[in-house]
Amino acid sequence: RILAQFKSEDGALVGTPFDLPVDVRHESLLVLCNTLLENEEDTPYEFYVHDVEVQDSLSDVIEAVKQKVESEKLLEIMYRPQALFRVKAVTRCSSSMPGHSESVISVQFSPDGRYLASGSGDTTVRFWDLTTETPQYTCTSHKHWILCLAWSPDGRKLASGCKKGQICIWDPVTGHQLGRTLTGHKQWITWLTWQPLHNDPECRLLASSSKDTTVRIWDTISYTSLVFSGHTHSVTCVKWGGEGLIYTSSQDRTIKVWRANDGVLCRSLEGHGHWVNTMALNTDFVLRTGAHDLENGTVTRGLTLQELQKKALERYQAAKGTYPEILVSGSDDFTLFLWQPSESKKHLARMTGHQQLINDVSFSPDGRFIASASFDKSVKLWDGRTGKFIASLRGHVSAVYQISWSSDSRLLCSGSSDSTLKLWDIKNRKLLYDLPGHSDEVFAVDWSVDGERVASGGRDRVLKIWRR
Repeated sequence: RILAQFKSEDGALVGTPFDLPVDVRHESLLVLCNTLLENEEDTPYEFYVHDVEVQDSLSDVIEAVKQKVESEKLLEIMYRPQALFRVKAVTRCSSSMPGHSESVISVQFSPDGRYLASGSGDTTVRFWDLTTETPQYTCTSHKHWILCLAWSPDGRKLASGCKKGQICIWDPVTGHQLGRTLTGHKQWITWLTWQPLHNDPECRLLASSSKDTTVRIWDTISYTSLVFSGHTHSVTCVKWGGEGLIYTSSQDRTIKVWRANDGVLCRSLEGHGHWVNTMALNTDFVLRTGAHDLENGTVTRGLTLQELQKKALERYQAAKGTYPEILVSGSDDFTLFLWQPSESKKHLARMTGHQQLINDVSFSPDGRFIASASFDKSVKLWDGRTGKFIASLRGHVSAVYQISWSSDSRLLCSGSSDSTLKLWDIKNRKLLYDLPGHSDEVFAVDWSVDGERVASGGRDRVLKIWRR
């Protein structure tokens, strides 16, 4: 027998130490933990001893970490709540939707999963009807390739940026442009992001980064903009955090942290030895979905702006927990860095292992994992708190361009230049399904927030919808 005690992810101990048989099974630990936490409904948990998961019985784990466990000492069992709902894996292509006359460069579902938008090299933005899986609206105001899209967190507006440096805002219900085109950038737009819903319930403010080395904050109602200029090369990515800070990465090898309300540069994060390509926040998923909470089935239609803001703030605080926001950056120097930009300009971890440049990086919706996609044909998994390497997901035979998580953090989808999508099982760290179908490189992939569909697009100009 062994003396044990449960502790949360934050390190808080639960109840008093208790006596356990060594061969206790996962199901018994589940009952015990729910009882000690006095949960009204049974919550699914994962249990870890010294970072090793208890999958079957406790004795197997103790055997695996024998040198760290002393029978006289208290054994701390860490519990982690899992998502209550399960996303079913997508297994088949339910629709191939032609329409674009050039490569599909970006694909995005709206935060509530009701709309799907795509941007293409044919200078159009298209909205697709998800009930019939057919084209709905074609939006033509841009004069050059559409490089990026961003849905406002309330799901009522879509912003698109093109290679000419112009930004348009669209209404998904009518397919019409809202207001006039936002012009000011001298070169192409690299990234777009909206102010989080809990800071801006009207979704007025939009941030854009550009090859012209600047970042602009646009007021989409009065058409005024605030310019952040501090980078010396192209700005590759901009993220608007929930703590009132804006993070920008650049080909000048730095990441800069700005105060959103007045544009003051707070700090510059240095460490990368080459261009910084991409960034992700551990709160990205809640910032993207705003007040839309699938786990509790919250319906946001009919709520006032204040109610939406309150709901979004609650969700953000629950996702962030007691820690400051964590940022991960991926670079052409083959490494990733983990940062706590609101606290310090020193990195938490330097994550090495990729053998080629890193193209995309993404936190799982629960913030526990980081996935990175690289030109070295692999997807790697890392611990979202410490940056520790977990596993390499190998299967693609060419560069991996984009990755997207399912909203329960149990599955990951990747799109590659080998023309396939692959679905990975995170718990077992292995390939679940291979999804061929595209006839050329897959540039864009997105998993809808409700978990029902995956959308993908690429060089073959066809938008595909995948379902289970």
